[in-house]
Amino acid sequence: MQKEIHPDTYRMVAFKDMSNDHTFLTRSSVNTRETITLEGVEYPLYKVEISNTSHPFYTGKMKLVDTAGRVDKFRNRYKHLEKK
Repeated sequence: MQKEIHPDTYRMVAFKDMSNDHTFLTRSSVNTRETITLEGVEYPLYKVEISNTSHPFYTGKMKLVDTAGRVDKFRNRYKHLEKK
């Protein structure tokens, strides 16, 4: 293993899935601006759009995650090619 290639700033970080409000803790070096208190302890908070609790591969449910309107934009652009 190469020396001095891993960050020194690993700490416990709370990741929050914004599609279903699931929060989980893991060690990370990600930069955060917000914090969250879980079980009386304050952690840095990092918000994610999708996690294993909301991803269709893990849930078995088809769900479109579209926070920027990309799916609607795509559908409108290629509407004329849809099979009827």
